[in-house]
Amino acid sequence: MSLFEAAKFVRKNAHAPYSNFHVGAALRTASGAIFSGCNVENAAYPEGTCAEAGAIAAMAAAGERVIVEILVVADADQPVTPCGGCRQKISEFADKDAVVIIASPKGEQFRTTLGELLPGSFGLGHLGKS
Repeated sequence: MSLFEAAKFVRKNAHAPYSNFHVGAALRTASGAIFSGCNVENAAYPEGTCAEAGAIAAMAAAGERVIVEILVVADADQPVTPCGGCRQKISEFADKDAVVIIASPKGEQFRTTLGELLPGSFGLGHLGKS
């Protein structure tokens, strides 16, 4: 299954009764495994979780730690980039050259890198750790 197919499939499971904005994300790890997630809203809006966070949580739960590629598909005519918080979450597990693909449900795609989306990111090195 491609990242696009995985993200589009899981997007159908999004719980978005407040925004009605369904998002799916799928990522590929260094081992080649694919993990996916969808956005989950709740009544304590905006305390829900983003699709990217769900995919990252599934990856971490499986014991994986390196994202090499991530694709996000949302209910929009044009591809939508990950929010700032998700860019930071992705950067915890990906280097600046990791591929980020944003897609529309119809298949329009735009490829970039994490470094282009999040220049000067905050990381472990800022905490005095390597």
